[in-house]
Amino acid sequence: MAQFSVHDAKTNLSRLIAEALAGGEVVIARGNVPAVRLVPVNPPGRRCFGAFKGKIAMDERFDDPLPEDELGGWNLA
Repeated sequence: MAQFSVHDAKTNLSRLIAEALAGGEVVIARGNVPAVRLVPVNPPGRRCFGAFKGKIAMDERFDDPLPEDELGGWNLA
């Protein structure tokens, strides 16, 4: 575990970021007291087209017209 003062962290921020991204543990301390840990942000997962194929089904009534009482609530006129 590498521990740096706030002053050293400000001076060497790019190097500390690179170290954290490489898997190193970087701790920034106030005086001799550890205050924060610098860690990489997990990237969002990749989207996969068709991931829900076969998991979602449409009722055979999906394309049927809506009843008149329900259509009135849509203010389509």
